[in-house]
Amino acid sequence: FDELSGGERQRVLVARSLAQDPALLVLDEPTNHLDVRYQWELLSLVRGLPATGLLALHDLNLAAYFCDRLYVLEGGRVVAGGTPEEVLTEELLARVYGVRAEVSVHPGTGAPTVVYLPPAGTVSR
Repeated sequence: FDELSGGERQRVLVARSLAQDPALLVLDEPTNHLDVRYQWELLSLVRGLPATGLLALHDLNLAAYFCDRLYVLEGGRVVAGGTPEEVLTEELLARVYGVRAEVSVHPGTGAPTVVYLPPAGTVSR
């Protein structure tokens, strides 16, 4: 285990959890250290399980695609909860995270998609 990369360790830890055949699977940043392909594979696997998955994710686009419900925390308190469409708004992202963003429905997936924007007045590339 000590000789594995961060992503390999993460996958081993998730596999250990799955081997227990849980009814509830609680994962804190399960996509941490994983490249994009393994992020999608892991979240697809979790989504397809008969177990309920409770995940902490910082990637809002992954959360919007894979999760039925989202809860946004600020200062340890829930400030928004609901479907991805209900929760992921430009206003919420500005208020909670202090970022400008555009939220739209992706034409291919139907999921909300967040595009982060530079701060107002910033010269674009």
